[in-house]
Amino acid sequence: MASNNYKTGRNRGDSFDVGVRERTAVPLPQVWRFLVGDGLPLWLGETELPREQNSEYETADGVRGIIHRYAENSRVKLTWRPADWPHNSTLVVGVKEAEGGTTISINHEGLADRDERFMMLGHWKNVLADMVDRLDR
Repeated sequence: MASNNYKTGRNRGDSFDVGVRERTAVPLPQVWRFLVGDGLPLWLGETELPREQNSEYETADGVRGIIHRYAENSRVKLTWRPADWPHNSTLVVGVKEAEGGTTISINHEGLADRDERFMMLGHWKNVLADMVDRLDR
């Protein structure tokens, strides 16, 4: 039997990851418009979301990063670094058609340690619950 030295949430690069997902009955195109429009402040902050690869962004509260991929009605991948963090992390927010609606996923990669992972797991669970609540109204 092979031994696994990796704990839940720890990746092979010796950093930590977290992923959350939730389903809504709202159709995918409407969910996507919300994520990159009125819902943007919920998950990214007050900012404009560039749609071009390698474009930089900064939120009103100091989160900075670079857009790595923007795929309309699919996902956006970007670096995510709050002003008080000494390292970059990667955030992937995606949507996928699901039976009777849409699944929204948030994956946060490159977290420094278990404490940061635990903090961000709670954060993203709350963010996603808020987004789905607003979409389902």
